Amino acid sequence: MRYRTLGRTGIEVSAHCLGTMMFGFIGNKDHDDCVRVIHAALDRGINFVDTADMYSAGESETIVGKALKGRRDDVVLATKVHFPMGEGRNRGGNSRRWIVREVEESLRRLDTEWIDLYQIHRPDHTTDIEETLSALTDLVRQGKIRAFGCSTFPAEEIVESHVVAERRALQRFRTEQPPYSILARGVERSVLPVCERYGMGVLTWSPLASGFLTGKYRKGSSVDLSSGRAALMPARFDPALPVNVAKLDVVEQLVELADDLGCTLPELAVAFAAAHPAVTSVIIGPRTSEQLDGLLKGAELTLDDAALDRIDEIVAPGTDVYHPDGAWRPPVLADAALRRRPVGDRAAA
Repeated sequence: MRYRTLGRTGIEVSAHCLGTMMFGFIGNKDHDDCVRVIHAALDRGINFVDTADMYSAGESETIVGKALKGRRDDVVLATKVHFPMGEGRNRGGNSRRWIVREVEESLRRLDTEWIDLYQIHRPDHTTDIEETLSALTDLVRQGKIRAFGCSTFPAEEIVESHVVAERRALQRFRTEQPPYSILARGVERSVLPVCERYGMGVLTWSPLASGFLTGKYRKGSSVDLSSGRAALMPARFDPALPVNVAKLDVVEQLVELADDLGCTLPELAVAFAAAHPAVTSVIIGPRTSEQLDGLLKGAELTLDDAALDRIDEIVAPGTDVYHPDGAWRPPVLADAALRRRPVGDRAAA
């Protein structure tokens, strides 16, 4: 296993991070089996574990806490806050009120006294970024977290956060966690260069493009949209939709490349994400030990320039074949009222 320094924090982490989103009721419901997967990853050299409060409504954090008993000092532990936890108002977002409350819940579920990396899961335009940074800075000073970062932030908001931190003498985001895969290379345009400029560590998620780079979904093959993950999000996998046709066309070319390199498609996908100089660690999210073994083979693969050139020919740098599932969308794109003047103002103009 290779190790890299997480931005300018001085913390050394494995080049592959164990993501635990699939541990709990949305994935692997067997806690003992999940613990075995975590232990197997640690035994293989992974020292970086990433979770979030909202993964299986806190169940993932509880499982991670069980697995790290007796091994906590050797693990760099990351979790996240932002998404709603339960019913009621003020139980989500990036406000001081919620962050200060929810960090205590994460510490309890994880059964630990500190969190190494506490991440803001998504932007929140109802909260001033100074409010968020101020709360996080206080948590660092209290010793409850060691460093903090952001996840799936656009480049302009990362820059804004650094400007505010400098002006207000606050600590700053040390890491960013964006989606990054061969099918979703949009972050190469600005997010990754901005992270490099500010010395931020980068943890990338979804190297398998929500399953399309597992090799399970192929052009011409039927997809059962009534079971498994496809039943939960049929639009993601429906082979009749143009966006999925485009994904499958790329997959066929990548399978050919993987065959030429003597590796599997997942190995190729994981190795690609780790090859970018801005990327510190690639998050892999296995549900089972078998999946962990397959993904870790990608950790042993190094792509040469010729292989990366072929990938660039298949998917141009900085382009997205699809908008990554779960990636943040600006509110102005979702709410028409935010991009239209009132009718009276339009008439007067």
